Amino acid sequence: MFARFLQTAALTALLATPALAAPDTITLAMVLEPPNLDPTGGAAAAIDEVVYANLFEGLTRIGPDGSVKPGLAESWDVADDGKAYTFHLRPGVTFHDGAGFDAQDVIFSLDRARAPDSTNAQKGLFEGIETVEAIDPQTVRVTLKAPDGAFPFKMAWGDAVMLDPASVKEIATHPVGTGPFKFGEWKQGDHITLTAYDGYWGEKPALKTATFRFIGDPTAAFAAIMAGDIDAFPIYPAPETLAQIQSDPRFKVLVGTTEGETILAMNNAKAPLDNARVREAIAHAVNRQDIIDGAMFGYGTPIGTHFAPHHPDYTDLTAKSAHDPELAKKLLADAGVTNLTLRLALPPTPYARRGGEIVAAELRAIGIETQITNMEWAQWLEQVYKNADYDLTIISHVEPMDIGIYGRDKYYFNYQNPALREVLTKLDAATDPSERSNLLKQAQEIIANDYVNAYLFQLAKTGVAKAEIEGLWENAPMPANDLTGVHWKD
Repeated sequence: MFARFLQTAALTALLATPALAAPDTITLAMVLEPPNLDPTGGAAAAIDEVVYANLFEGLTRIGPDGSVKPGLAESWDVADDGKAYTFHLRPGVTFHDGAGFDAQDVIFSLDRARAPDSTNAQKGLFEGIETVEAIDPQTVRVTLKAPDGAFPFKMAWGDAVMLDPASVKEIATHPVGTGPFKFGEWKQGDHITLTAYDGYWGEKPALKTATFRFIGDPTAAFAAIMAGDIDAFPIYPAPETLAQIQSDPRFKVLVGTTEGETILAMNNAKAPLDNARVREAIAHAVNRQDIIDGAMFGYGTPIGTHFAPHHPDYTDLTAKSAHDPELAKKLLADAGVTNLTLRLALPPTPYARRGGEIVAAELRAIGIETQITNMEWAQWLEQVYKNADYDLTIISHVEPMDIGIYGRDKYYFNYQNPALREVLTKLDAATDPSERSNLLKQAQEIIANDYVNAYLFQLAKTGVAKAEIEGLWENAPMPANDLTGVHWKD
């Protein structure tokens, strides 16, 4: 009788116990640690990989399919002449410090980004703005100097997020945004933690905590995945192990595209790289497939200009710089260049370090020696990107539709071409899709014909995650680890 009572009690207790809830925390890994957490004041993609759509939001945003979607503006109207955009802000939005978000914050954020002393890495996004004015607390009108059909897209960049004026002084280390997650802690050299923001205006995320760990070494990345120490590695740095991971039922592999044009960048102002024939020789010396196979284990799409192959306006110009060592030698001879040694600066990413060794060997085959310097990320940003103190470097430009960088003053390529600038100016003003397509193709042709850089491959997005995780982006139309839709299977 007593035994039967125990059995009944145990069954009753079992039936009364709720099913185990899905986890509400996640640990993701990244190759690079961001130098700071201010997306409006730093060029590193690693900043957006932590904060975009998670901590900070803009008037608009990019969705996982690359489309422009409403953000803090729930809608917008365009004037008939295309020179004014009126943004209707969402009601009830607050910053993580409790301050309300309204039109004055939009004015502050956009005026700060376009100010003469602005340190925004994408200042060109805001150059077309004439005025920003509040119609009422929930309505903002942005008047442009000329029509710009791409303006909602520009406002979706991480560099255009909305800021809390009171928090700007500490934004680099203690950011305050309007997103579904707020800043938790940053243990430099190890991890950054975000926590769910209870006062979020939109749909609450399934996750309560997200931790970003920094693992740059491919061997360590593989070990961390296999040991279960991390839940997902959205941009996995060890593609040579993907087949092994894919065969393990504990994991899934996500293979997609990125906006990352991987290039052998050249300092066009530095002799003899100021000679187009020398740049062309370097472009013909490089075998793209060797780099894709040797550095990326077959993951990557060859490119011949600074444009994403998945974009409908992409032009395949790889034939202009096909691998041809003999032609490369002739071009160097025609330019009168002999006994050339160039400095090759390599950031810490695996594609750069592995690819750099291959590039050095292929340049040696045409008579160019290289002095390789392996740099940490902060050093590369300061010396190469900011001060243009380099000859060659390998880097992926992961910002979407960024061919406009070739028209900038004092950009680290040091490239100047009035014809390209004229095309880009027309592009900014064009609203007709067919005209924009034409101009984009012209721009691609110009930089390919000038051999501004040696164009290598479009970076693939090879991610790994535990099988139970859903909602991670397969493609990367923006450098981001958007966690708003990420959850564990129940």
